[in-house]
Amino acid sequence: MAKDAPPRWDRRMQQRLAHGEAAALGELYDRFASLVHSLAHRVLDDNEAADQVTREVFGHVWEHPDGYDPKQGSMRAWVAKITHRQAVDRLRRTGAAAIADGSDNTTEELEQQVRRASAAARADYIVTSMPAPLRAALELAYFQRRDYRQTAADLGVTEDEARRRLRLGLQLLSTANPRPPGASDFGQAR
Repeated sequence: MAKDAPPRWDRRMQQRLAHGEAAALGELYDRFASLVHSLAHRVLDDNEAADQVTREVFGHVWEHPDGYDPKQGSMRAWVAKITHRQAVDRLRRTGAAAIADGSDNTTEELEQQVRRASAAARADYIVTSMPAPLRAALELAYFQRRDYRQTAADLGVTEDEARRRLRLGLQLLSTANPRPPGASDFGQAR
């Protein structure tokens, strides 16, 4: 798992790519290939298609290093955004082709599939990008079924700190699946 790159590294990487330094592309690939492939696979649920998207993403980065704006976020976030866009475009193309070939799916079902895949990919990205203490608390609570007291004991922190970490982690995850416009607040806890 690649750690978040410092902004200075991001700017320097962009400069190296803009100068056509092939070693920079190799370094970028080494750092982000697993992220790109896992996000693409999460959207497409197809290893071969994820491989193709991975190649397309790094090709795009190589051809358009000026598309990265450090003011808009990290290089990692930019690469993830490109990956998401490429994977969703591929999912729409293959789904539309299947519908045209007589598949039982409808365009509405395809769009629902795209929304679900996009939310899942965003959630994966959020979890892998969140600080390790938050991720560890969520993993204990949800994968190992620990309550906040057990989580606190396992992490060696106070119960208040465990609750804080869980709350922050869940708040971050809640951004992965934004409600569609016009969605009702009915039934939502306040």
